[in-house]
Amino acid sequence: MSIPASDESSTAALAQAVALAGSQSALARLLGVSQNAVSKWLREKRLLPAEHVLRVEAETGVSRHDLRADLYPNEPNDEVIATDPNIGRMEPTR
Repeated sequence: MSIPASDESSTAALAQAVALAGSQSALARLLGVSQNAVSKWLREKRLLPAEHVLRVEAETGVSRHDLRADLYPNEPNDEVIATDPNIGRMEPTR
C-alpha cells in the first residue's frame, strides 16, 4: 500500500527528529515512551501521535508542521511584504 506524500514527509521529519535527539532511545526518553514505540512509528511509517508533536518540536527544532501537517498547517508568513512603493517613505519635514 502506498503512503500519501504527507505521511512520507512526516516520516522523514520524525527520522530527522530522531537524528537530532541522538537516537531512537534518546527521543523515546524525552517523550516518556519506549524505544520500540519510536521504532514502530518509523518502521510502519505511522504519524507521530499528536500528544508528542509539540514536545518533539521543542526538543529537536523539527517543526510541528513537518511532523504533522494534518494538525498544524503552514501559517502565513508573519513578514509584511510591501507592495506599495510609498510604504516606509518618509515625508520631508519643513
